[in-house]
Amino acid sequence: MTEFLPAQDAPSPLYSIVAWPPEALDSWLRRLQDRLNVRGFGLPHLNVRAPFQTSLRSAELVGVCRDVLRGQAALDVQVRGWKQVPGVIFLECELSPQLRALHDRSLMIGPSSRARYDGAEYRPHLTLALGVLKWAEPVLWEEIRDLTPPVTHFRVEALSLTKEHRGEVQELHTFPLLDLPPADPPGGTEPGMEHGIEVAPS
Repeated sequence: MTEFLPAQDAPSPLYSIVAWPPEALDSWLRRLQDRLNVRGFGLPHLNVRAPFQTSLRSAELVGVCRDVLRGQAALDVQVRGWKQVPGVIFLECELSPQLRALHDRSLMIGPSSRARYDGAEYRPHLTLALGVLKWAEPVLWEEIRDLTPPVTHFRVEALSLTKEHRGEVQELHTFPLLDLPPADPPGGTEPGMEHGIEVAPS
């Protein structure tokens, strides 16, 4: 059984399980960040599990991740559209049954702390802007709300374990996923973009 350590008692640093977006989406988001002078937590990524802390050393954690993720199949991710919550602007992704199962599986990695927005509150997304001041939120929203990303669905074929060190996010290890035939993207082959503003944090 996985033991979850209270966040306040767990040692630093912060680790994450992420998936990198395809090059077209990654470069588009980075150019947009540069133009708007905003940043997320590290490079643009799909959050599979929120940052967590653990008493394991990095090498031990890599081994645990490998065991937990063994046999995990590649999966398709659908980009739904822009969302805004206090201090954050992001591209929300569809929470498919496959992505939900992967997230739940990633929570078996431990012992570790559990973030507030893991579990039932998990919302897959790619962050554009983090730590946005209240006065700047409507300004940034007007800039991006009608922008359509170049990629509206993509296939995740690997996951990465990252580590936050002195304000920088480093990739520690990559875990290839099983290459099974891709399913049709959730919502069909010609998905539309959705726009909206919500009040619950990501």
